[in-house]
Amino acid sequence: MSRTGKAVVCRELNKPVVVEEISIDSPKRGEVMVRIAACGVCHSDLSATNGTIALPPPLVLGHEGAGEVIEVGEGVSGFSAGDHVVSSFIYMCGKCRFCAGGRPVLCVEQGKALTTPPEGTPRVKDAAGKPLGIFSGCGVMAEYATLSVDNLVRIDPKIPLDRAALVGCAVTTGVGAVFNTAKVEPGSSVAVFGCGGVGLNVVQGAAIAGAERIIAIDTLPAKLDLAKRFGATDTILAKAGEDTAKALKKLTGGGPDYAFECVGAGALAETAYRAIRRGGKAVIVGVARATDSTSFKPMTMVFEEKSLQGSYFGSCIPRIDFPRMLQLYMAGRLKLDELITHRYGIDEAPQAFADLESGRNARGVIVF
Repeated sequence: MSRTGKAVVCRELNKPVVVEEISIDSPKRGEVMVRIAACGVCHSDLSATNGTIALPPPLVLGHEGAGEVIEVGEGVSGFSAGDHVVSSFIYMCGKCRFCAGGRPVLCVEQGKALTTPPEGTPRVKDAAGKPLGIFSGCGVMAEYATLSVDNLVRIDPKIPLDRAALVGCAVTTGVGAVFNTAKVEPGSSVAVFGCGGVGLNVVQGAAIAGAERIIAIDTLPAKLDLAKRFGATDTILAKAGEDTAKALKKLTGGGPDYAFECVGAGALAETAYRAIRRGGKAVIVGVARATDSTSFKPMTMVFEEKSLQGSYFGSCIPRIDFPRMLQLYMAGRLKLDELITHRYGIDEAPQAFADLESGRNARGVIVF
């Protein structure tokens, strides 16, 4: 049966989000309905409201959620009512060369589930009965959500769901970029550009990986203070007109071994590449606007053997990496409690997005 509940909706680009009542259809074959307990307020959701991520409104936001399965569709054998789950925003066909090769973030069929479940039919309607899209096939910034089983990972019910939700994007994107993409080595030096929700997880991922020196760079002193709590050994307050790459080379005696760009800005990607030492690796994690660009000198890539690499969702395999992250949390090695700097009720969602845009939070979470 369908259910009704509140959801956070982007109605118009570059306008504040709205909270409204929606109806959510029961699951079809291969789907389940989840009662959402918590949803992180992610910069990608903000990017959907301003056109950086080009998905057409009206759109139910949310892709970093956790909750409890309450209804199971036909043919579902891996989930049961009562299971605790975390959402995953990537679609995995399971058949293409990338899925078969253990790289599902590169699945060639991802476009099938950008605003609907993979089956292609809208599951959500507004109060007037008009269909709504769902962000990245999830739409979990809502009291209920119907998702494909491929967009869910079952987790240990002992883990608090507001903490568990964070591995659905920020934690896995940041820590995964360190573990899976860059494969940061013990004793190395790491620079992190941008200390928001993702950047802080790059910082703590580098600390877990055994990096000896972790330099956090941000324009806000409060973010740098947070970075120290997550493992940064040094900080640089970035200021207009100052050459951060030059400062990093001086600080590290030639440049860091790894640099992570976590903001989504072509100019910072160029700075990260310039900053790394000979043989170093710059990893682009932030999502820039489609019109943005960057530049580098190809000669340095040859003669200095530098690398420039992208990292999407931490190059993860959700059903392997989500439990791994949560095991690190349960062992006291991964900071999730400290990431949540503010909890909001769903009616406070517009304020949560304003706080995100102003840089107030490490991670704001909407709890239901």
